[in-house]
Amino acid sequence: MSHKIITAIAWAILAFIVFATLSPIGLRPHFEDVSVERFGAFGFVSLLFGLAYPKRLWLVLALVAGTAFALEALQHLTPDRHGHLSDALVKFAGSISGVGAAWLVNRVIAALTTSRIAHQD
Repeated sequence: MSHKIITAIAWAILAFIVFATLSPIGLRPHFEDVSVERFGAFGFVSLLFGLAYPKRLWLVLALVAGTAFALEALQHLTPDRHGHLSDALVKFAGSISGVGAAWLVNRVIAALTTSRIAHQD
């Protein structure tokens, strides 16, 4: 998949997460247990950002994890939502997992690319 497409998808999903987190509770999509959703959403968006910015994984982790904690704080400004530290920690765990998965995928891609180039010589 194109680097630009992955980047665009990552930013779009992060924007959707912001919308879903700060919108009225009735507009929030529901697929699974909320902790699973939180972990999965932040894990997936971290994976995408890690693939989009493979040389900036620490920055990716700071961006996504920082967003998780900021969103939990911002929920206190909405009338029907309230953030909790435990929710932010679940999102943080998802962020770490996603960045770790991105690191692994990037290493595998690099190894396959190196191996393919070596076999061509």
